[in-house]
Amino acid sequence: MDKKLENYLKEKEIKYKEHKHPAVFTVEESKKLNKTISGLHCKTLFLKDSNGIYYLIGMPAEKRLDSKKFRELIEAKKVRFGTAEELKEKVNLVPGSVSIFGAIYTKDKKTRLILDKEVWDAEKVGFHPNINTSTLEINHKNLEKFYNS
Repeated sequence: MDKKLENYLKEKEIKYKEHKHPAVFTVEESKKLNKTISGLHCKTLFLKDSNGIYYLIGMPAEKRLDSKKFRELIEAKKVRFGTAEELKEKVNLVPGSVSIFGAIYTKDKKTRLILDKEVWDAEKVGFHPNINTSTLEINHKNLEKFYNS
């Protein structure tokens, strides 16, 4: 985990359990890890809408985003995945390591963090800590602390 995230979580008193593992780039690859990490297995999407707003969307790993409903929710005509350059510029991440924790790097109101209800309601969740060689297991209380911070 990068130092900035580690310091941020410590400063905000957000508790977690870190699981180190080989690099994973896809949900399929990460399924092998699911056996050793408890909680809801999650992924993060980085999207941009036609209004120029970016989104980090935390959702269950196996779930597909209903883009039509999402566009209606955010009142946008189009939604697309952000480019590698936008990902680096907006949330200091690279493809394969997209995480809700990239939200600590946002500098403007043009990047928003959204959590799927299933993620929000879970007792525990697992997300990459801005790198794909570990997973942070975090309970709901601490996820809520992070979201509100």
